[in-house]
Amino acid sequence: MQDYEESVSFLGTWGPFQKRVFFLLCLTTVPAGYNLLAVMFLLATPSHHCYIPAHSNLSQDWIQASIPVQVNGQQERSSCSRYELDMVQNLSALGIRPSLDMVHNLSSPEVLLSSLQQEGCKDGWSYSTEYYQSTVVSEFNLVCSDEWKQPLTSLFYYLGSLTGCFFSGQISDRFGRKPVLFGTITMLSVFSSAAAFAPSWPVFTVLFFMLGMGQITSYVAAFVLGSEILTGSTRVIYSSLCLNFVYVFGTLLLPLSAYLVRSWKHLSLTLAVPGLACIPLWWMIPESPRWLVSHGRFQEAELLMRSAAQENRVEAPQVIFFSAKFEKTESEKTESSSFLDLLRTPNIRYMTLILWLVWFTSSLSYFGLSFNMSGLNGNPFLNYFLVMIVEFPGYAASWLAARSLPRRMSYISFNLLGALALLLIQITLHTYPTVTLILVLVGKFGLLAGAGVLYMYTSELYPTIIRNTAMSSCAMFSRMGSSVSPYLLHLAVYYQFLPWIVVGSLSVLGVLVCIFLPETFRQPLPDTIQQMPLTRFRWPWASTPASKDEGKSAKDQTTAPEIICTTRL
Repeated sequence: MQDYEESVSFLGTWGPFQKRVFFLLCLTTVPAGYNLLAVMFLLATPSHHCYIPAHSNLSQDWIQASIPVQVNGQQERSSCSRYELDMVQNLSALGIRPSLDMVHNLSSPEVLLSSLQQEGCKDGWSYSTEYYQSTVVSEFNLVCSDEWKQPLTSLFYYLGSLTGCFFSGQISDRFGRKPVLFGTITMLSVFSSAAAFAPSWPVFTVLFFMLGMGQITSYVAAFVLGSEILTGSTRVIYSSLCLNFVYVFGTLLLPLSAYLVRSWKHLSLTLAVPGLACIPLWWMIPESPRWLVSHGRFQEAELLMRSAAQENRVEAPQVIFFSAKFEKTESEKTESSSFLDLLRTPNIRYMTLILWLVWFTSSLSYFGLSFNMSGLNGNPFLNYFLVMIVEFPGYAASWLAARSLPRRMSYISFNLLGALALLLIQITLHTYPTVTLILVLVGKFGLLAGAGVLYMYTSELYPTIIRNTAMSSCAMFSRMGSSVSPYLLHLAVYYQFLPWIVVGSLSVLGVLVCIFLPETFRQPLPDTIQQMPLTRFRWPWASTPASKDEGKSAKDQTTAPEIICTTRL
């Protein structure tokens, strides 16, 4: 097949057409970023204690003393128990005062609180409204004996993301990038609105699962669509910098909204607004011409390219994809876009298995670190904002690396930095809090920069015919890692530093297997499975020599400089 980027080089890389697609596609990632960690506010657990009915007729002393005080590093009221209410009512009616020590006051009768029997919260709970007017936890009482339902709800959200990644990739490669992009954005708006009216926890969990299906899927679809429409340096800026910046901007809107809207139902309705605002963009964003060509729809692709040429005020050749029509072999015609294509040949199978492991470990490390940082003391809205603001320098670093450094070496370097910081946290966790905070920020910086490089690296490894399926399958394994991450922190029950050791070790494992992936720096995107690079071991700093056949084909091609060097600005 004729090289696609050579065929469309007459458009240039930064005309009015590219500018329109660039900015509008960036806007479509705002709904995904806005919904990314909505679980942190919708499923927040306010401080709570057993509810004491107003008609209990207790004295003021007994109202204050009816909740046991526990000592867990510091004194705090019990969240799941109270002194037997019938006994407390009798003691209050007799004028007996509560006492915390063995020394009795002879002037008035007292009873030692530790001698009283305790009971569960039979009348429900009283929740603090310091930060939240209401949350899903307080609405459905997901505390104490039902506390296990809270992390399970988060798990279902990420399992929804996993399911969406599995199916959307195949749908996108078969029916197009654009329908999947706007279909998943619509899902975010529909199910976030529906969740606000959930009458019970099971119904909310199902709707939350459906909401998760659209979150990461819409981002992957926007990433792939922009990567295939844009070329040269514009594609690098889009995929490694601007798309991520707008995505993070969407995540920063969430704590502001949660601060202003303290009710979980109103916040859930607010989550639908960015998606609804993006629906009109359907008529302004085109389908991927690269995808149209790969599926033999040359007439539609040419019509789109001629419209783009008219918008850019350049003259299009008489036939844009002429040679592609006649040079397409029978083997290319029979290529499908099923999930099994990722495991069909030894080369693509090894590459896919390595990337699945790399994405799993990368996501597990990122979300494990994010959830741990979100548990810091203080204002949760400010904590979340600070956690997410760190991502800007991380994505900026990945963009700078994409300009002039090989993909594999960049990912390995950033990930090793993050893994080293995670492993060092166990040394400074309790003794040097300032150093620990610096290590946490450095770790998050490294993991984020590595994730930014990994997105671009993965999209450049796979051909157009299965690119969205491959990206979605990798995102699916990424969501497996994010699903495990909340439970990974419970390993601290066995050993205090075990979560950090496991996460850091998995990051190192991802670095080791990444060495076997081929380099894609300054290489044109493959369009067919036959054009994929071979998977073999090379040191990260080693360049990939061109074979004789590759050298001959390179001499025969007359490619514009911005196509030969697609990552140079």
